[in-house]
Amino acid sequence: CYIPVGGSQPIPEETLRGILQPVLANAGIGKVGHHLKFDLSVLVWQGWEIQGPLWDTMVAHRLLKKDQRHGLDFLAKVYLNYDSISIESLIGPKGKDQKTMDQVDLATLAKYAAEDAEVTWRLRQSLLKPLKDAGQEHLFHEVEMPLIPVLVSMEKEGVRLDTDAMVQLSDLLLQQITHLEQRVYELAGMNFNIASPKQLGEVLFDHLKLVEKPKKTRTGQYATNENVLQQLASEHAIVQTILDYRMVSKLRSTYAEALPQNIHAGTGRIHTTFHQVATATGRLSSQSPNLQNIPIRHALGQEVRKAFVARQEGFTLLSADYSQIELRVMASMSGDPSMKAAFESGHDIHAATAAHVFHVEAEAVTEEMRRKAKMVNFGVLYGMSAFGLSQRLGISRKDASEIIDHYWASFPSIKAYMDRTVEQARERGYVETLLGRRRYLPDIQSANGTIRAMAERNAINSPIQGSAADMIKAAMVLVWKAFSRKSFASRLVLQVHDELIFDAKLDELDEIKPMIRECMVQA
Repeated sequence: CYIPVGGSQPIPEETLRGILQPVLANAGIGKVGHHLKFDLSVLVWQGWEIQGPLWDTMVAHRLLKKDQRHGLDFLAKVYLNYDSISIESLIGPKGKDQKTMDQVDLATLAKYAAEDAEVTWRLRQSLLKPLKDAGQEHLFHEVEMPLIPVLVSMEKEGVRLDTDAMVQLSDLLLQQITHLEQRVYELAGMNFNIASPKQLGEVLFDHLKLVEKPKKTRTGQYATNENVLQQLASEHAIVQTILDYRMVSKLRSTYAEALPQNIHAGTGRIHTTFHQVATATGRLSSQSPNLQNIPIRHALGQEVRKAFVARQEGFTLLSADYSQIELRVMASMSGDPSMKAAFESGHDIHAATAAHVFHVEAEAVTEEMRRKAKMVNFGVLYGMSAFGLSQRLGISRKDASEIIDHYWASFPSIKAYMDRTVEQARERGYVETLLGRRRYLPDIQSANGTIRAMAERNAINSPIQGSAADMIKAAMVLVWKAFSRKSFASRLVLQVHDELIFDAKLDELDEIKPMIRECMVQA
């Protein structure tokens, strides 16, 4: 059934709501779609209420075949051996002469739209068995489908930005950029375009001669990317100054200048788009703008975060995050008694690790020991080598290798778990999270050592990072349902990996804080 809601012959909205709202708001009627979050967003922004269990063919296929294409026409061909009506046959190829949908006659438009619905419905039937065979049903029905209305709600809610604070920050960053620029020129003994990799390479390697045999790119010019400069930072003061210049320039262009342009004229807030199954590990990603990668390690990056504010007087931003979640997941999945004991006793995990690795009492752990232990703790999650650790800590490869050896001796169950996980990945061709989310690793048997090593690192990390991602998704669903039952004015507005951010009403804080905690623990 095709119902025109625009164009030259629209159905009156009152009539439309009378027909459709009882169906759309009926919790007993399931809703099937392809990329349902988009469709539900359109409806919710127009004031429609949607209830009932969801079945999204795009999400289902992403769980099954993450590396394939997921467009409806492609899936119709693969699963149904059916060629869908192309959009170009209706409105013509892209370009200035392309028509708009309201210029297409109603009969043609109805056939095109109804076909989309029918193909999606038939596709669901074709995906039921593969989803069950791959053990993805629980993940699909209990996590991914209930998450869709949560994300729709978060995207619509948006988050407020203090534009005055952003203007002040932009001015401050511009001053910093100018100061750093002048410092670079002084250290180089000449003026040049710092933003030009070619000119920068010539200054660093021809003029200052920082290294004898500098790396080059495929085009033959000197490599001046982040990794190269990080490795050279101790060679000359100019390198760290250039790194600082780049960081401050990025803060200004990507955040201070760009974020205010993303404010929605109608709401006065920024509305990001969340992608729930776009990443290999199942982590949510954020786009247009990306609100998950705002840097906080640098003081100026924290100023960007501070510019995000509560919607109005009487509200505050409330953050709730999991503590060291990936390390906890690793301790749980590996069953390592030493690491489990450190967490269960409430000790600082990095200090506890340092005590094990450097064979000292907990009270004797220095800040430097803790820093090294922290780097190793996170490094093992990502399969960091002795060379990688030596680069990060600025120590010799021999010293780094000794630290890693001590680590494995202190936490033998973690090493056994990682070896076992890689071996299982070789046998099966995939790894799984605690909820069964799969990551296929075709390169795990590669003859190329570098490619194979990357697949092995992914085999180790994906079950850990993916289980943490599944957990925060489950928590979001529980929190959102709990809030909905109570009709709170407080709202979940952002997710930043292991952290949930709420636009919370001050007089609801005493009630929602324990509720959020309980939901996150239950997840």
